[in-house]
Amino acid sequence: MDLSVIILNWNTCALLEKCLHSLECPQPGIVFEVLVVDNASEDGSREMVRDLFPHVRLKVNPTNIGFGAGNNSGISGTAGRYILFLNSDTVVLEGSLSRLVQYADSRPEVGIVGPKLLNEDGSLQYSCRRYPSLGAGFFRNTPLGRLFPHNRYAADYLMQDWDHSEPRDVDWVSGAALMIRRRLVEQIGAFDEDFFMYCEDVDLCWRANHAPHPDLPGQNWRVAYYPGAVIYHFIGKSSDQVPTRMTYEFHRSQYLFYKKHYAASMFPLLRPLIPVGIAARAVGQLVRYQWRNWKKRLRGEPLSPHHRRGGDR
Repeated sequence: MDLSVIILNWNTCALLEKCLHSLECPQPGIVFEVLVVDNASEDGSREMVRDLFPHVRLKVNPTNIGFGAGNNSGISGTAGRYILFLNSDTVVLEGSLSRLVQYADSRPEVGIVGPKLLNEDGSLQYSCRRYPSLGAGFFRNTPLGRLFPHNRYAADYLMQDWDHSEPRDVDWVSGAALMIRRRLVEQIGAFDEDFFMYCEDVDLCWRANHAPHPDLPGQNWRVAYYPGAVIYHFIGKSSDQVPTRMTYEFHRSQYLFYKKHYAASMFPLLRPLIPVGIAARAVGQLVRYQWRNWKKRLRGEPLSPHHRRGGDR
């Protein structure tokens, strides 16, 4: 078995159906399996999979255990040399899985690889990024960022200095479509389940980048972006259903990532300021979201979905 595709689902029945249909398009040269892990959906997702895709395996979790834990729960029941964690709100193009596997086979130093992700309108999602920096925290999705929309900190974080048309090694790739070698999972583990949602992909890539490659002395595993494989990603269709909870989880995960990987090397006087800044950012986003929807209610307009930018699940 070349590839195991694990699709985590929570109440996205219609999108999951489109995703599974897209996986029926030809993927020449590889043998792959598909497993849907359902995190206690209540929208008929499980029945849809059983009725329309009897060849697709289904694992049902009794509660919503989160993104990392949900994906992890499917690993032991799969057999592929590679594991592709794939969002349910994606559409895979013909041959993309084949090219992803072929690219990874050609680069044994690469432990994790992500495809090019496109928005629904065909525009580029910034799905590979540099590791978070203090500057990006100040300027991305904040009042400062709106005052200075072309600031270099957010652009550097999103890798906007590059057209994303060529393969290259990167810091991390989005968990919306992340392929990892099984042997790397066996070496460093899969997603850290302390992250309920968000940043578990950054953490996984960080651990890969800092883990020694068993066959290449003196080298660590690499993370790569490969635009020869293309997948459409309709961002945030699960998380839009619970925007307040997801805003909390996003910023909680940011704090966990900071505490796990940055705090020890941070200048001591800055350490107590980081949690305060993360909390202030979360409150600001919630207030802005509620204010925007309060004005729309007064005008009788549809409420806004939770705000996010390309590449954010």
